[in-house]
Order: sequence, then C-alpha cells, then structure tokens
Amino acid sequence: MTLRRRAWLAAVVATSALAVVPPADASTGSIPVVSPTPQQINRDADDVSLPSSVVLVTDGTTDGPAKDLLVSLLKQHGVRKISAAPQRGFVIRLATSGDAPTPAEGYSLAVRRDGVTINGRDGAGQYYGVQTLRQLFVRSGHGWAVSGVAVRDWPNMALRGSIEGFYGPPWTNDDRVRQIKFLGETKANTYIYSAKDDAYLRAQWRDPYPQQELDALGQLVRTANANHVDFTYALSPGVSICFSSPQDVAAVKAKFQAVYDLGVRSFSLPFDDISYTKWNCAGDQMAFGAPGQAAAGKAQVSLLNEITKDFVKTHDGVRPLQTVPTEYSDLKDSPYKTQLRENLDPSVVVQWTGTAVVPPSVTNDEAQQVSTVYGRKVFLWDNYPVNDYEQSAGRLLLAPYAHREAGLSKYLNGIVSNPMNQEAASEVAEFGVADFSWNDAGYSPDRSWPQALARLAGGDPRATAALKVFADLEHLAPVFGPTPWQPQAPVLAARVADFWQHWNAGDHRALDKLRSYAEQIRNAPAVIRGGQVQSAFVSEAGPWLDATALWGDAMVTRLDALAAATRRDHATAQRLTAAADALVKQAEAVKTGNSNRWGVRQALVGDGVLDAFLVQVRAETVG
Repeated sequence: MTLRRRAWLAAVVATSALAVVPPADASTGSIPVVSPTPQQINRDADDVSLPSSVVLVTDGTTDGPAKDLLVSLLKQHGVRKISAAPQRGFVIRLATSGDAPTPAEGYSLAVRRDGVTINGRDGAGQYYGVQTLRQLFVRSGHGWAVSGVAVRDWPNMALRGSIEGFYGPPWTNDDRVRQIKFLGETKANTYIYSAKDDAYLRAQWRDPYPQQELDALGQLVRTANANHVDFTYALSPGVSICFSSPQDVAAVKAKFQAVYDLGVRSFSLPFDDISYTKWNCAGDQMAFGAPGQAAAGKAQVSLLNEITKDFVKTHDGVRPLQTVPTEYSDLKDSPYKTQLRENLDPSVVVQWTGTAVVPPSVTNDEAQQVSTVYGRKVFLWDNYPVNDYEQSAGRLLLAPYAHREAGLSKYLNGIVSNPMNQEAASEVAEFGVADFSWNDAGYSPDRSWPQALARLAGGDPRATAALKVFADLEHLAPVFGPTPWQPQAPVLAARVADFWQHWNAGDHRALDKLRSYAEQIRNAPAVIRGGQVQSAFVSEAGPWLDATALWGDAMVTRLDALAAATRRDHATAQRLTAAADALVKQAEAVKTGNSNRWGVRQALVGDGVLDAFLVQVRAETVG
C-alpha cells in the first residue's frame, strides 16, 4: 500500500464539509484503514466500481441522519442519480436488521458487486455503518470505487466522547458545533456541556437562561441530535445549594426542564471542586448532620435520588443521571464513598478521573478497585489533553492517547476526554479516545495517532508529515507533579542522541542527516499553513507555529555554524553563531496570546530537547 493511499485511508474528513481527498489508486487486496478500529473487518471482494446511478433502499426503520449522510457521500463521490424505486442496478440498503451485531450501536456492512448493505442494530448503528462506508471510497480511474470488505462492528464502551469541563477562556459556539460534528464522525456519542465559564451552570445555577442563551443551547442540541451525539447538560449547584431546601430542589428540576424542552435527554449533577467541610445553609446541618464526608455523601445522594425519581424517571427518553463525586480522583474507601455505594440509586452513573486529577496511566486493576468502591462500573473523566493548569502553561498537548490499558471496557462504562481550550487541537488526542473507547482491545496509539494527524491534514501526505514533526515538538504531557507522563519531542530526542553518538565517534556525516530534519522543523509551519490542514487548527496553533519556524531556523543555522567551525572557517562560524543566537531570542519571545487561564506565556516548542541541543551545539562550535 502506498504512503499516499495509507494517508488518505487514515484521513477522517470533517462532516460539516465532508471534503474528500482522493487516493492515488484503488487497491484490490489490502484491508482499508477504518477508524475507530472495527471489531471485525475482512477483505471480502475486489473493489467495486461506484456507478453514477444507484438505488437506495430504505424502510420505516431507516435512520434520518444516517440516510442524510449517506446521500451526501454518494453525491460527493460522483453519484448523480439516486433512485428509490425498486429496479435492477447498484443497490444500497440501509435499515435495521437482525443481521446486525447484538450490542447497541452495532452494525454490519457488506460490499458486493451489485451493491452495499448496511444494517444497524439501531439508528446509531446505521449511522456508524455509514461513517465506516465514508472511509471505504477509493479512486478508480476517473471515478470512484468502494473497497470490497465485510464489517461487523460494535462499541466496547457505552459512553464515548468529550466533556467541556476546563477552566479559562471558553469555546465559542462554533467551536462546540465543530466538536460535536467531530464526535459523530469518530463514532463518539457523548458531549457533556460543563463549561465553567457558563454562570448559569454554576455561580448562577438557579437563574433561568435568557432567551438568547437558550437559543444558542438549542442550536447545539439540534447539532448533537443530527450527529447521533447525546448532549449532556451538567448543572453544578454544589457551590451554593441548600440540599434540604424544597425550593432549591425545585430549581434544579426547573433548570433541567428548560433544557429538556430544547431536546436535551441526558443530564448530570456534578459535585466536583466544592468543599464538604461546610454547609451553605443551616437547614442542611439539621437534615444531614455536622459537615463532613458522610454528611456530604448523604446530602448529595438525597438530591441525586430525588432528581432520578421525580425527573429522570418521569420524563420520556431521559437517560440515566450522571454525577461527578467530590472525591473523584482516588481509590480509597471513605465515609463519603460508603454513602454513595450503599444508598445511591443504582442507575446513576458515577464519574472518576483516575488515581489523580491528571493520571499518568489507567489500569484494569485500578478500574476494578474503584468500581468496587462505588458499587458500579464507573465513567472515566480523563483529564487529557486539557491544558488549563500551571504545569501545562504555554503548551499545546498533541501526544497520542496512551497508557490506558486494554480491557478497561470490563470495568468502565465509558470515557470522556476533557479537552484543551483549543478545540481543533484537542481533536488529535480525542481521536485516540474515541478509537480506544470503541475498541480498547484493538487500540494502538502508534496506529491511531498518525491517523488523527492525517485527518487534520485532509489526507495530504506532505501536510501529514509536517504535522508529525510539529506534534512531536508538542508531545510533552504533564501532570500536577514534576514528572510528565509522556516525554517531550521523543523523535527529535532520538535523532539528537544518534547525532551525538556518531559525531563524538568522529562521523561528521551525522551533521547532514540531522540538518535535514532541522529543515523539516523549520519548514513544517509553512506546510501546515499551506491550505490542506484544518483552518481552525492552524489558527489556534498560530503562536506555536511561529515559534517552531524560528526554532527550526535556529537549529539549521546552528548546525551550519558547527559545519563551518569543523572546516576551520571561523569567520563564518562566528557569523552564523550570532545569527542563531538572534533567532533563539526571537523564538523565546513568541507568546501564546491570552488563550488559557494561565494567560500570556512563552509558546513552548520542544523545550528541554530542542533548546538544550542548541546550547550544546553552540558550546561545541565556539569552545
């Protein structure tokens, strides 16, 4: 399989535009790359030419969004006539059928010489079958063909997606619409609206939304429904609620009713980042006892059970209530957790962030322990790639989704990623989250990460390669402590180590080899800005791209200075050293803009690797 074909097959195009980047040629033998990784996919036949006229067979079970997406895809791939009347020809069937796998959201897809059949276990399954078909189109001469495969597929986890739960400058509604469409495209089904900047969710949770705010939420809900994404509304009353007050309980129900009327069918009551050492009203001490872990658990359970009983179970179509406990990031049992385990309605879904707020890994043993502590499968709120804390200041977090153990689907009912303030950049890691939560047993970060970058690049091989270079320089994944859970610039670090090994052994050919990679660093921003990469990503990454171009130029210049010194051309070495010094100063002066709660900082690029190497080369040159 050629590099160009692999890149195209890996690309996942934005459903808002449904842009298509063609591969070079159709292939008749290889299994195409599909994301998320299917449970079963087999090459069943040669690629099948797609004619300009097809018959689309649907019935009363056919899902509307799935049909809309299918029709759009067919038109984009040269189909000029789509007939609904039964007739001979190339037939595409889309419906619910017993042929689909048993699990919810499962689907089967078969490509034959005479057509394509997609059967879903439900509407979502049909939609995901069409999302797989979108990745099967290949160029065939001047037209298109469909890869001849058979797929049987279903998700391992019921809940998959993202939670907008970060602090600092918020996403715009355009960001949120783009995020929701991305989730549908990657077969993720959950978007939790927990925006810390929305005062009506937290500080002013009792107040009704102004009409303009309701209209904006309504747009998001409609977008979510059209992309088979559950819009989960997360109200955070814990900062001021009086749990024993009938008026406050009624206020929670009223807030939920207002967004239920917009079409919301999934709700959460988070109690994260609040204190349980004090009450907000005297009545709570009378009702639940002196402040403390057990009393807090008792009060929260009372509200969660009341909302489950009198709202969730009395409103058509509402999914089980979700919550984030105040103790959300450890494995220890406590009087608080005991209250939840023993008294919380078993339908309530409990979220957990791992063994730390930003966990370096999540293992099956940990997930099993916490499921025992809470008495139910938990829902992982994974704080990656969120970058709203001090250790992430000045950074984009573009490393792959990693160090989550295969088998977690046995203990977790889902994973949502808490993203960065930069929505489009977050899609790199979120792509892996969707891939892992769909099929954790089949997940490989080494396979998924390049696919995520290829998707951003619209399948263009040159732009994908540039993104790989750039993302390596933004690879560091911090935690709240001093030791990151993913290293900075591992590819560059390995190349630098190889360079010094050869250089110190007297092999000066190593200089040309590393200089070639330095040129890739210098040139990557221009390639990324060349028009193939998603425009929102280019805009968000602007300061880091500016800094990368300068650091890359400094690296090239520094290596040229070393080459001149090796030739004993000391005047040239001195001139180039001074030029590289100036470029380093310019690179260090590039600021992020006020895009995060940590404010304006240096835009960090390959820090600890690239800058350290330049210092070392300078010493070698002038020493």
